[in-house]
Order: sequence, then structure tokens, then C-alpha cells
Amino acid sequence: MKSLIGIIVVVWLVIGVLAAWQRGYFGDDQEVTCKTAGDTSLTIVAGPLNYLGANPKVDCNVKAPQPSE
Repeated sequence: MKSLIGIIVVVWLVIGVLAAWQRGYFGDDQEVTCKTAGDTSLTIVAGPLNYLGANPKVDCNVKAPQPSE
């Protein structure tokens, strides 16, 4: 059972890598930013859901709370 789950996870991630590659996320002309790294990671994790209409995007403009003094 463990090996079946492992195979499913690997196939899921491979499909995600293929989707990210088809969207051009691995090009040499890509500038590495929070947004591009996040979009690529989410696309890979979403796996086959990309082919069902999912188009995960990251919003890196969210301000993190500052520590109190």
C-alpha cells in the first residue's frame, strides 16, 4: 500500500512538472522572483488539477506583520 501511494505521489508531481514546463516556467529568460517561484511551485503541487482548469497564482505583495518593539 505504501508503494502504491508513493507511486501516485511521484506521478502527480511529474504531471505538475510537465504542466509547469508547458506554461514556460523553466525558461532561461525567466527572472526568479517570489511570484515566479511561487507560481512554479504551486503549479507542480497542483499536478493534474492544472489540466482540469486550475491556474494557481501567488500574490507576493502581502505585507508581513512587523514585530513589536
